[in-house]
Amino acid sequence: MARLDLPAGESPEIERVWRLRPEMGKAVQELSIAVYANSKLPPRVREAARMRIAEINDCLVCQGWRVPELANHGVTEELYAHVSEYADHPEYSDAERLAIEYAERFALDHRSIDDEFFARLHEQFTDPEILDLSICIGNWVAFGRITMLLDLDQACGVLHRPE
Repeated sequence: MARLDLPAGESPEIERVWRLRPEMGKAVQELSIAVYANSKLPPRVREAARMRIAEINDCLVCQGWRVPELANHGVTEELYAHVSEYADHPEYSDAERLAIEYAERFALDHRSIDDEFFARLHEQFTDPEILDLSICIGNWVAFGRITMLLDLDQACGVLHRPE
């Protein structure tokens, strides 16, 4: 049950919450669409980072969310299954490992992301890709936590359009 007094209705709480601030709901939805539809990152890189944030946020909906079409891009259950073991697990490329590490540090210890870490990022990613990854991670951290803190985590907000 949501921690806010939501407008009445039969739709899920994650949809009804945006009736409280529809102009913000529209912006949130547009950012979510951009992260999922307009990212230029390889799907495995993006999904590995997303899953690590889902684990950190302890979001069961996000941990279980899959896009079947991504299997055509090498996104497998094996990719999702070992993101917390990214440093040593053979499943991941150097770019995937670095994206997972960036997601983890972004969510848990952002002050540890220094010039040395950015030099490592630049070895694997272009500046537009680093910005893309940063926006994706920021979205997942922020809205995953908002959803959990407001107790709206029965459904993932990216799957629903605000009214």
